[in-house]
Amino acid sequence: MTTPPSELLLSRIRDVPDYPQQGVMFKDITPLLADPVAFGVLTEALAEVAVRHGATKIVGLEARGFILGAPVAVRAGLGFIPVRKAGKLPGATLSQAYALEYGTAEIEVHAEDLGPDDRVMVIDDVLATGGTAGAAAELIRRGGAEIAGVAVLMELGFLGGRARLEPALLGAPLEALLTL
Repeated sequence: MTTPPSELLLSRIRDVPDYPQQGVMFKDITPLLADPVAFGVLTEALAEVAVRHGATKIVGLEARGFILGAPVAVRAGLGFIPVRKAGKLPGATLSQAYALEYGTAEIEVHAEDLGPDDRVMVIDDVLATGGTAGAAAELIRRGGAEIAGVAVLMELGFLGGRARLEPALLGAPLEALLTL
């Protein structure tokens, strides 16, 4: 009998207590990334979500969203757009500030990377409070593109991010492979 994909993925996620600050239980995906079978299963599952929702491009959120989003884009045959922390992209950018579970931040995207013919799937590792994904959705809309949806490896359901994020998605789907 083979291990179901969700069990395989969950078995490769390590809990790190009190990181990056006291009281936070960090979900470390580096063991999953180090396992080529588990990483392949994850890439295939996220690519399937993007294709099923008609995405034409993938947005990966800095930093783990880059690690996941780039191979998903290649697997799905789509373009990849990095959404970076403020000040990291050269040229003209759109920026968006947002709140996260332990502070505030700002993200940016190259303005010319998005257009009216694009349906963009946001890929990230974790949906926590929904701040980063919500800011990315706003950037996608401001760039003139449509949001195809958000797909994450895991959702930390106890933080309520889904309820905060869904209004920003304007009906676009939100899919988590694992809910913790």
